[in-house]
Amino acid sequence: MKAALLFTGGGPLVILTSHDSLTHPQLLEKLGAKGIDKFIAHEIPVDLAKERYGNHFAVVIRDLHETDDLRILDYNGHRAFQLFRLSELGPATQYEGEMAR
Repeated sequence: MKAALLFTGGGPLVILTSHDSLTHPQLLEKLGAKGIDKFIAHEIPVDLAKERYGNHFAVVIRDLHETDDLRILDYNGHRAFQLFRLSELGPATQYEGEMAR
């Protein structure tokens, strides 16, 4: 599982995914279905996300099954910025789909 902070046109959000890559085609398809076709993402250590979100993380992860590949952990970009220091984030992954071009 991966946790990531995505910077999108609609604002930052934190996701959980069972995919091994933030640019996995099935994940990109799911994000595209939510209107997210362009983003900059930074991985967050899963243990750190679990620590910072506490019970909310447990509730969201309870719904993440092996067949599920995307859960939104946090739609509130302001809260995500308060919970994580930039130095805690992994390297940037950029994606720009066909619709964004």
